[in-house]
Amino acid sequence: MNRPVVVLAPDEEGLQALAGAPGLAGVRYDARREPTAEQQQAAVMVTGVSNVEPEVAFMRALPQLRLLQTLNAGFDQWIGRLPPGVALSNGRGAHGRATAEWTAAVLLAHYRELTRFATAQGERRWDHHTTASLEGKRVAILGAGDIGTSIRRMLAPFGCQLLLVGRRRRDEVVIMDDFRAAAAEQDAVVLVLPVTPETRGLVDARFLKGLKDGAVLVNPGRGSLVVTDDLLEETQAGRLRAILDVTDPEPLPAGHPLWASPGVTITPHVAGNTAGAMERAWAVAVQQIGMFARGQAPTNLVFVPPGWSSVG
Repeated sequence: MNRPVVVLAPDEEGLQALAGAPGLAGVRYDARREPTAEQQQAAVMVTGVSNVEPEVAFMRALPQLRLLQTLNAGFDQWIGRLPPGVALSNGRGAHGRATAEWTAAVLLAHYRELTRFATAQGERRWDHHTTASLEGKRVAILGAGDIGTSIRRMLAPFGCQLLLVGRRRRDEVVIMDDFRAAAAEQDAVVLVLPVTPETRGLVDARFLKGLKDGAVLVNPGRGSLVVTDDLLEETQAGRLRAILDVTDPEPLPAGHPLWASPGVTITPHVAGNTAGAMERAWAVAVQQIGMFARGQAPTNLVFVPPGWSSVG
């Protein structure tokens, strides 16, 4: 490799992360503006945005672009929108532990009724009573990637009976048919699947009716995995509970009935947002881009166009 690979970064933090990486030359970009001649030499572009339209338009003006590297684990918003010949690599490995912490925290808060105790404190009322426990609860985790396996590791010490569900059966991982056979036994179902044509709207009326009374649906994954109206019907009837870090639509409009539905807890897409999150995401991005620059296929590739190969 004679010349450094030009990598477009959306912020100063990215430029700093790229500065110490051999063979890479970071260049700042703003997708709201036309690319400069220097930016048009880029083979890699890094993004962390959720509104992809400006980024897509910007990429179409980059003739040398070969790889889009995201700082997020989710990537569904990019599928079908990349320019020809551009591969996609995600931020898998950066956000698993943080999302697992959120999942453990909200399940503990749910079963130990921390919200009820906080309300009682605000009312200066001594609400002494026995709560449920996370110990012994049957928890199914749909999605066996980095985040799903991190959640399993985080919940295991609490004595849960864990079911990790992936696309193929392997050690300690079952497939969706196995989950469906055991769905009615689960106390909680955690959604960390990627959004694909097969998983979009997976959690619909039929899925929800297969869960037992009092079960809790936990979604730190993607809002579009769930049919919101079907979930509303179940929660408003008081049959199911839900803890949601993501919603459909998102952000959730102020007047949406999901806000006030009984047994629903909502956090504003913060499961992976902890101190150091962007440093971890950039560390993964630099590693993946470095592999590309050395002629290797990045291990986080989630989409590869026909005939694509790394630069070599």
